[in-house]
Amino acid sequence: MKTITFVQAINEALREEMARDKTVILIGEDVELGAFGQTRGLVEAFGKDRVRNTPISEPGFTGAGVGAAASGLRPVVDIMMGNFLYVAMDQLLNQAGKLRFMSGGQVDFPLTIHATIGAGGGAAAQHSDHPVAPFVHYPIFKVVIPSNPYDAKGLLKSAIRDNNPVMYFEETTLGPMKQEVPEEEYLVPIGKGDIKREGKDVTIVAVGCMVPQALSAAEKLQAEGISVEVVDPRTLVPLDKEIILNSVKKTGRLVVTEDDTPMCSFASEVMAMAAEEALSYLKAPVKRVTRANVPVPFSTPMEKFVLPNEEKIIKAVKEVVA
Repeated sequence: MKTITFVQAINEALREEMARDKTVILIGEDVELGAFGQTRGLVEAFGKDRVRNTPISEPGFTGAGVGAAASGLRPVVDIMMGNFLYVAMDQLLNQAGKLRFMSGGQVDFPLTIHATIGAGGGAAAQHSDHPVAPFVHYPIFKVVIPSNPYDAKGLLKSAIRDNNPVMYFEETTLGPMKQEVPEEEYLVPIGKGDIKREGKDVTIVAVGCMVPQALSAAEKLQAEGISVEVVDPRTLVPLDKEIILNSVKKTGRLVVTEDDTPMCSFASEVMAMAAEEALSYLKAPVKRVTRANVPVPFSTPMEKFVLPNEEKIIKAVKEVVA
């Protein structure tokens, strides 16, 4: 085992997959420089034919990635900030996500979109969104959000090998997170959730960066006699419904937390699923802990006020066990 950061886990996954398969290419803004660390050193290892800087034109290079995937390559398209996905929505939702379906499965589209998302560093409204829900909503993408370095590496390797378009979201605040990972190769399967902590009183379904906060909240709540089970979906599409529903049926209470706005969110979908398929097991109304339904402010105190956190999770759990 070795200890690496979340960012290093992504770098290792890219390096290993590019070494394993010559059809894997990497394109995006500043991928040769690797300013944030995820792509650092890859151009030196694999050359500019496979690691290419692009102009600041997300529609252009995302479209190039779609064409490359249709032509037999396995492109990883790096979108520097999640907010920049908005200008490439036609290439993503109307092209990449539909072409395999429209071809009747005759053409594979092994396209991985890597985007850094989320708030917490004072990046203000235009660089702090969590644009995940649109890709969960449309039935065309697989959607991955890891919560730790082990899952980050294993899920990215699985995403690159998948023959469907995969949205791979990396949350900004998790970058420095450290964890032990195996020295040998491993994969984390897409579509399989994970119970990060077992409990019997309340289920917390936590997504991405909210998993560490849910685990910390569970530790504090345990000291007060409340046993919390923390479920990490790891992939939102396809969703491991069974692991969530079985946990809810065991505990009878549910809190869902993610760093996104509440309207039409993944949290809303989990709540609806619980109401439709586990209502008779629920002992209390379901609660969700999300960011407020406003753009993220630049001001640090206001940003903290808007975003979900450990204290808000603890409050929600106490409300459902009251």
